[in-house]
Amino acid sequence: MTPPAPSVRSVQAPQPLALYGPDFAADPHGHYRQLRAHGPIAPVRIAPGIDALLVTDYQAAVDLLRDTHTFTKDPRAWQATVPADSPILPVLGYRPTALFSDGDVHARYRQAINDTLALIEPHILRAEVARVAQQLIQEFAATGSGDLVAQYARRLPLHIFTTWFGVPPRHRERIVDGVGGMFNSAGDAAAAYADLVTVVTDLVADRRARPRRDLTSYFLGHPAGLDNDETVRQITLLMSAGHDPTTNLIGNALLHMLTDARYAGSLHGGAMTAHEAINEVLWQDPPLANLAAHYPRHDTEFHGVRLRAGQLLIVSYAAANSQSGQASSDPAVRSGGSAHLAWSAGPHRCPAKQPALLIAMTAIEQLTGRLCDAELAVPASELMWRPGPFHRALMHLPVRFTPLDSTAEAELPQSPEVSINR
Repeated sequence: MTPPAPSVRSVQAPQPLALYGPDFAADPHGHYRQLRAHGPIAPVRIAPGIDALLVTDYQAAVDLLRDTHTFTKDPRAWQATVPADSPILPVLGYRPTALFSDGDVHARYRQAINDTLALIEPHILRAEVARVAQQLIQEFAATGSGDLVAQYARRLPLHIFTTWFGVPPRHRERIVDGVGGMFNSAGDAAAAYADLVTVVTDLVADRRARPRRDLTSYFLGHPAGLDNDETVRQITLLMSAGHDPTTNLIGNALLHMLTDARYAGSLHGGAMTAHEAINEVLWQDPPLANLAAHYPRHDTEFHGVRLRAGQLLIVSYAAANSQSGQASSDPAVRSGGSAHLAWSAGPHRCPAKQPALLIAMTAIEQLTGRLCDAELAVPASELMWRPGPFHRALMHLPVRFTPLDSTAEAELPQSPEVSINR
């Protein structure tokens, strides 16, 4: 007897669950549990009037991220159905970048990104992160209290990224405001992204005329022959995919160390290291929780769900991770501690994993070495999370600690020149 064919479900029946409000920000994993009850893929609303399908199953997420035959990263067909002023477009709207391209176009952009990032000398990057970290800590160490997000986690990656790309100091706050604003998916997201593009456009035009020893100039000189707009878009992609998630990774890992009993409720005395805290956060609360937009090239069936051509699918790294990599049948995926999906997978896997980890690790080690008795200044339940469907990001992380005598501080090392691996 022929066995019955597996059933193919539609995901249109359940009411989409909103992922952009304060309720989701306060309890994302509760939302993921509800969504998983619908199967590997469930309907969600990522902004007012904008629906998507969220992949919450680990194996389905891996399959989607690797299937370039069935799915495209180019959003333009889907984007034609979305209002032009939608606050979701600063993150999901098409630009000529590696993130929104396939095939040879993706390979060209990705090679320029990979080669430019490879120029960063890790030991110089580590020294610069340590120098900036010491400077930032010294600014509030004598007060006995501080906000480890606003005064540290957000400012440190900002300085690093803008220094390596050669952004003038007077424009650095505009960079961080632009990156942070576009991920919030609020009414001002488009304006925030537009200002980010303006700053980088001016920078690229200046470096085209007057090259310097920075990553912007090396992008412009890459054999891929990027024009000015292509260069602007790759740089804004790296800044948006680098600064805000790195900030969130530092903040989330510090919170983990301050609240997990294995860390003894402070930044000293626990048995676990900064490396372990970062790895656990990448599993449990990845700084980019939901992204990796994909679109079926044609009507198809995927993991038992009917999909329409051009329909928006987003991968929930956080929900998939919560099932554990052991759920995968792919040995390459479930090997070792790198089996989580926080860096994505497949051809669009994050190209800046190593610099991001180095920045976060060094930032945490510098802080724990100086403010070793820091503890939360408010109950963890009172901490607020930034709303938005894509990130897992604290608004603030207030702490108190024994004040340090600023007059006894050693002179800080000078900033090293950007060193290029050539």
